[in-house]
Amino acid sequence: MPALDTPAMSLDIQTSSLGAGEVAGADLAGLPDFTTDLYKDAYSRINAIVIEGEQEAHDNYMSLGTLLPDEAEELARLARMELKHMKGFQACARNLSVTADMPFAKTFFLPLHGNFQAALAEGKVVTCLLIQALLIEAFAISAYHIYIPVADPFARKITEGVVRDEYTHLNYGQEWLKANLEASRAELEQANRDNLPLVRRMLEQVAGDAAVIGMEKESLIEDFLIAYQEALTEIGFSTREIARMAAAALIG
Repeated sequence: MPALDTPAMSLDIQTSSLGAGEVAGADLAGLPDFTTDLYKDAYSRINAIVIEGEQEAHDNYMSLGTLLPDEAEELARLARMELKHMKGFQACARNLSVTADMPFAKTFFLPLHGNFQAALAEGKVVTCLLIQALLIEAFAISAYHIYIPVADPFARKITEGVVRDEYTHLNYGQEWLKANLEASRAELEQANRDNLPLVRRMLEQVAGDAAVIGMEKESLIEDFLIAYQEALTEIGFSTREIARMAAAALIG
């Protein structure tokens, strides 16, 4: 796993060098058949989720800038990176001649979106950071890790660049929360109880489509929990505290 303090590495979408329709002629041994209706149907929802997730991330970081005005410039920089990611994933759908199911994706993110907006309205910086900079970023990192080995060649190149950036976003949230842990601890624990079960349900909801494109549910959950728990460790929670917080995913 890359170091979480790695400097930001922006992804430049060089679609001309990658080539639209980059599947034919590539070494596809052991990979799914990207041309089947079954694959494209599942991909329409998985791709929509990552597109919507990057849009949500952009909007959330811009909103956080209103709560942390001294950090607004850095948060705007993170937000711009998320839009670049979104455009990359839109190109991935075009490459496979798939139309992303955006209505599905908006519904998929609605619970977390609603909780973020409620926290934003109340000025709860800690809750907003946990939702976006820890949960959503750890969710994205885990999904991209599991997807890269089974992705089509075009999407693999895009996703490998994106995942490097996402570590810098996770790092931003954990460093802010680490610096403010004692004042934030109670709100962090409550935000975890309120939102970690939502991520578990999101992973379960997408498990069928993920399996079609070669991503196992168990691997997604395991990788997510590793990324999330490592972030909590960096923030300063003890092993016992993290175990208690992780249990919220099972009982929520």
